[in-house]
Amino acid sequence: MGNRGSEFRIPEAAIRRLPVYLRVLEELAEDGVDVVSSAELAARVGFTPEQIRKDLAYFGAFGTRGVGYDPALLGLKIKRILGLTHEVPVALVGAGNLGTALARHNLTRHKEVRISAIFDRDWDKVGKSIGGVEILPLEDMEKEIRAQGIKMAIIAVPPGEAQAVADRLMDAGVEAILNFSPAKLQARPGTYIQNIDLMTELQALAYYTTLRTAAEG
Repeated sequence: MGNRGSEFRIPEAAIRRLPVYLRVLEELAEDGVDVVSSAELAARVGFTPEQIRKDLAYFGAFGTRGVGYDPALLGLKIKRILGLTHEVPVALVGAGNLGTALARHNLTRHKEVRISAIFDRDWDKVGKSIGGVEILPLEDMEKEIRAQGIKMAIIAVPPGEAQAVADRLMDAGVEAILNFSPAKLQARPGTYIQNIDLMTELQALAYYTTLRTAAEG
């Protein structure tokens, strides 16, 4: 779960489902579908029609009762809600194995939210590039973030360095951070931090393999 210094009026879970809706709506629009019902959309995204309607209701009235949604139009409206009508620059701090993998995935797969600045303290990495984005020294982080107007960042550094990096990012004006360090970071008022511990997630997933083994036994 993420944390933020002030409470959300809209549930975090609803916001996190919007990109799922957006991906399916874009696929439908590309396939030339003009109208999709909430039931049809639900079957594709794995949530109930009621959940979809409730999530969308937080942001206004969409679609036509008894008819459905225009995929292209609803997709555009969700993009506007998420702030994705233009490219959103992101800073990546940490160009180790995980950071490099995240950067390569982002730079080849995403067009709305793009890593535009990469920072690392290792001078053997500084000056090299990932997907055409040069790795800059950590000392230049605040200056570059302000110059590009970056408001989002990814942290992929050792846990002992993560909070200090987060503090510097927040000082530079970053408002949303995706943290891949095992350390759970503290956000300041007005800043959102999503903490993701990959090892914890994998350990939790192991439970489901144990269930299958027990059932087969």
